Amino acid sequence: MHTSHHSGDAYRPWNGRAILHVDLDAFFAAVEQLDHPEWRGLPVIVGGDPKGRGVVSTASYEARRFGVRSAMPSARAALLCPDAIWAPSRFERYHEMSHQVFEIFRETVPLVQTVSVDEAFLDVTPGRFSGEHPVDIATTVRARIAALGITASAGLATSKTVAKIASDRDKPDALTVVWPGEEAEFLAPLPVRAMSGIGPQSASHLAALGVHTLGDLAALDDVTARSVLGSHGPQLSARARGDDMRQVHSRDSAKSVSHERTFPTDLRTLAEVDAALERLAAKVGARLRAASRAGRTVTVKVRFSDFTTRSASRTLATPTDDERAFGPVASALVRSVWTPGVGVRLLGIGLSGFEAPARQLEISEEAGRIESGRIVDSLDAIRARFGDGAIAYGRVLRHPGDQEREEPDET
Repeated sequence: MHTSHHSGDAYRPWNGRAILHVDLDAFFAAVEQLDHPEWRGLPVIVGGDPKGRGVVSTASYEARRFGVRSAMPSARAALLCPDAIWAPSRFERYHEMSHQVFEIFRETVPLVQTVSVDEAFLDVTPGRFSGEHPVDIATTVRARIAALGITASAGLATSKTVAKIASDRDKPDALTVVWPGEEAEFLAPLPVRAMSGIGPQSASHLAALGVHTLGDLAALDDVTARSVLGSHGPQLSARARGDDMRQVHSRDSAKSVSHERTFPTDLRTLAEVDAALERLAAKVGARLRAASRAGRTVTVKVRFSDFTTRSASRTLATPTDDERAFGPVASALVRSVWTPGVGVRLLGIGLSGFEAPARQLEISEEAGRIESGRIVDSLDAIRARFGDGAIAYGRVLRHPGDQEREEPDET
């Protein structure tokens, strides 16, 4: 009833909100197995040295069968699973893969809420952003993630609470659908710890009252719920009934400033790519200065003619809002993932890792740098008054018919 594996389910009507929760399966370990095909099907543990005081970051499902869990001391994990393959954490690689997954999310619907590097909520309410059935959207998202070489479990429901719990029900590699009107029936038999917000101490207090399941919790009146669980008690009781109107929302404050462009015809030469990068960098620089922000991490995105996408990042020694500082870095990053002659459909540049703007010039700095800063300010002022295309460096060419998109929120 709650787990959908059949395409026919997609044609069952869906009334009201639809929230999709996607959770990548044993993410770090899955990436290691992707990069080391000989490790597939074997117990893999990502974490600290078992001979020291390390802890488990992630364990593959093969290792979990032995009782290995995240945050467990590595020494204990080694005792439980002596034949495990141990892999040190490679966070840059995991972030790269996460970025590709979140690109899939954002290409599917515009409203995506990041929970962590391997987890997100998507608003797939029928008719809001797409005419597709929510089950079809969920199936497509999981298929595109699988094409990257990893798997995801997902929960589809009318609220965040139920979608989150549903995604945990049949891990790994499953889609669990809780249809509108079936929330209470789905939740009732589950233990109270299945719902986020109920920790060990709260569960112990509830158990003392004979409250063991979400159905028991749902039956509590507000006075009792508040006395046992504090001010959030009534809300937790309501969520246990499936009553959760929290919206999917993007982060309130932008963590990065980025700009990207899709081209009507593929770029293939260094000259074309460099010209496009310079224009993108100028746009990002102007937006950074307008927001009085400076970033240290430069990220580029390149989508090729076959729609595959690559990204690369580099962190600078000092924060900057000047495209003449981060532009050459972006160009080098693009060259690291692209070979001239290969068609480029889309380019993007972003800056993140915001710190205090690096625009305060000391009197002792060279006059040339001061003059350079004045040029940038003048260009910004002209563009602000007459438009982005009013003035540009000679190398910056506009590709006819290209499409631009700003993305202030990045994962």
